[in-house]
Amino acid sequence: MAKIPVLEIFGPTIQGEGRVIGRKTMFVRTAGCDYRCSWCDSSFTWDGSMKDEIQMMTAEEIYDRLYEIGGDCFNHVTISGGNPALIKGIQDLVDLFEEKNIESALETQGSRFQPWMRQINDLTISPKPPSSGMKPNIQILDEVIDQCVKETLNLKVVVFDDEDYEFAKQMHHRYPDIPFYLQVGNPYLDDEVENHTARLLERYENLVDKVMQSNDMNQVYVLPQLHTLLWSNMKGV
Repeated sequence: MAKIPVLEIFGPTIQGEGRVIGRKTMFVRTAGCDYRCSWCDSSFTWDGSMKDEIQMMTAEEIYDRLYEIGGDCFNHVTISGGNPALIKGIQDLVDLFEEKNIESALETQGSRFQPWMRQINDLTISPKPPSSGMKPNIQILDEVIDQCVKETLNLKVVVFDDEDYEFAKQMHHRYPDIPFYLQVGNPYLDDEVENHTARLLERYENLVDKVMQSNDMNQVYVLPQLHTLLWSNMKGV
């Protein structure tokens, strides 16, 4: 059985982002990413700072750890990163979740497709906007989206500034039939941030106001990062 590079397993908690915001879930965070976003809140998955914490685990070992932590208080698991779509071995984990009647969620930037992504119940593709310093390959993004199951798919763009908002518009109108979520960015990534919740809510309100005045964004959902409002930048929640 293939082994998966795992940095964190935690929960139960709530999903803080995307279509399943507020959903009770467990998290499995994998190591490794093909992007280097300037504002990444999980840079420890790819910058080497926690390389000694990586555990190579089989699907069965991951499930046993989830059950050890969460007991019978979960039936949904979010596979996070980094970019888990780099890892072929997650196929075994997704198969095991199906066997155990556990639903799954995944977020990826859409730079790589794996066949097991078709089995994910809540699949979020999140193309990275200009503020990230990354430039999505739109041809590859098209190919990835074409191979996904549309009933499980949604798109999400994080917005930090006006340029990001214009990018979000482009993505929404390129894929108009896919549910589309805007999420306000969190630029305050220090361990302790004074008035963090108030600052984030002000940024969220500004994004809401912008969308309300835009007649070509009438079918979008505008979200905060719910977990940062509750727990700021704390890890493991």
